[in-house]
Order: sequence, then C-alpha cells, then structure tokens
Amino acid sequence: MSSDRYSQDVLAGDWRSAGRKVIPQQEAVRDLVIEEVATGFCGAIIGLEKGIVTLEDRFGKHRLFPLGPGFLLDGAPVVLVAPKAKQPAGRMRTASGSFAVANTPARVALPSRIFVEGRHDAELVEKVWGADLRVEGVVVEYLEGVDDLDAIVRDFSPTPDRRIGVLVDHLVPGSKESRIAEAVQRGPHGRNVLVVGHPYIDIWAAVKPARVGLEAWPQIPRSIEWKHGICQALGWPHAEQADIARAWQRILGQVRTFADLEPALLGRVEQLIDFVTEPTSAV
Repeated sequence: MSSDRYSQDVLAGDWRSAGRKVIPQQEAVRDLVIEEVATGFCGAIIGLEKGIVTLEDRFGKHRLFPLGPGFLLDGAPVVLVAPKAKQPAGRMRTASGSFAVANTPARVALPSRIFVEGRHDAELVEKVWGADLRVEGVVVEYLEGVDDLDAIVRDFSPTPDRRIGVLVDHLVPGSKESRIAEAVQRGPHGRNVLVVGHPYIDIWAAVKPARVGLEAWPQIPRSIEWKHGICQALGWPHAEQADIARAWQRILGQVRTFADLEPALLGRVEQLIDFVTEPTSAV
C-alpha cells in the first residue's frame, strides 16, 4: 500500500525543526555546576549580572560567560537562561530574618553608633543586617582593633541619647580584649556603652565552615597569622594582603542570610542594635 507523500500540508507545524533535538533550557541558579563547551571550563555558578554568568572552579579560578547555548549539565547540553523572578509568598524577609519593610527610605542617621573591630566585620554586618540598620538609621564604623577603644569612647562622649555599641572579636575571659572591654564598661561612660563579643579569633570563623566546604575551621598554630594560615590550609593564595582581601570576598560571597552565621555572633549583633535604638527612657 503506497502513501501519498504530497497529502500533508508542508506549512503545518514547525517544519524547520523537524528531526532536530531540542536542547532544554536551564536556569542559571547559584551553586549549579556546569561546563562551558568551548573552553572546557567547569565550575559552580557564583554570580549573574546583565546576562553574564560567573563560574568558579574547584581551584577558586573565575571565568565569565554569556548566557545561552554552549553549556553542559551532567554531560548533557543545555541552554543557560536567567532565572525567572519568583513571586514572593507572603511577607518578604531581610537577610537577618526580619520582615522587610517595603518602600521605606533609609532614616536619617541616629546619633548613636555601632563600632566593630575591622573592615571585614563591618562588611559582614552590612551584608546580613544592612537593610535593618538603614531602616533604623544606625551607622556602623570600624575601629581597626580595640587597643584604642577607651580613647575612642572618651572622644565620642556617649550620653543616654547618643550611645555606643561595640562588637569585639575573641571576647573570652582573660583575653586582652576582655580586659579592655571591662575597663571601658567600668569607666565614666559605661552606662551608655555596651561592649559585646563573639568567641572566635576572627570574624571569618563566625561564618559556618560548611559555607566554604569545611566541616570545621582549621586549627592554626599561634606562630602563623590566622588568616594566612586559613588561606594556606584551603589552598588559596595568601602571600600578599590583596590575596587575603580576595579570600575574604570569597567567604563573604557564600553568606546569604543569618542562617549562614554562627549563633554566637547573631545574638550579639541583635543585642547591639537593640541597645542603640531603644528609647532613651529605657536606658
């Protein structure tokens, strides 16, 4: 029995793609591991901006590629596309876990301040609590260490309407930091100053180690500067200060919300925010 090959309408259906294999689309979501075909570069997605995806391989090397075809996922070709915007279910939350306040401009800065030890501390606080702090009008400054804390407090001259909260690294009994903190609290301005701290030798360790693929932060001998030792243990460059700065940005980039930080830090920061924002009559 013969068939009539002219009986079908050649304009019906997608005749151009007949016989072609359709390559599926894949949203470029964070931490997805893919391979770029042309270069063979394989890595996890760590960023997406203006149609350009950033991949990081297991050695920490970064490469940028445009979205589109030319990628493999588990060995199969995919077309990489931007993730679809998700519709919020219920009230949105900030990175700190607070309910987000929509369309609210930042308040004029309060006279009170929160001080942290260094730039990395300030950047971590901004990443997780920044939205809350802007709503409250709280400014965070860094000290570059606590050795001069007493002098800074005297110069600031805190009052019930102009309080200081201080976050200190490695605040454990008997440490230099604890002695400085106790002296400030006993001083003439102690009633209007709150010094709290976390037990970690550096703010890096307040990030849960699992965020950088570790079960625990390595133990570093006292003879080795801690951050350099951490980078060395992780196989990251550490010869120059720029290497340390890049290492911190890698760690900070893995922090998404408060859930990525240790509870020993979370409670202390919340305590400081409450202290510098509570009504004067409550102090």
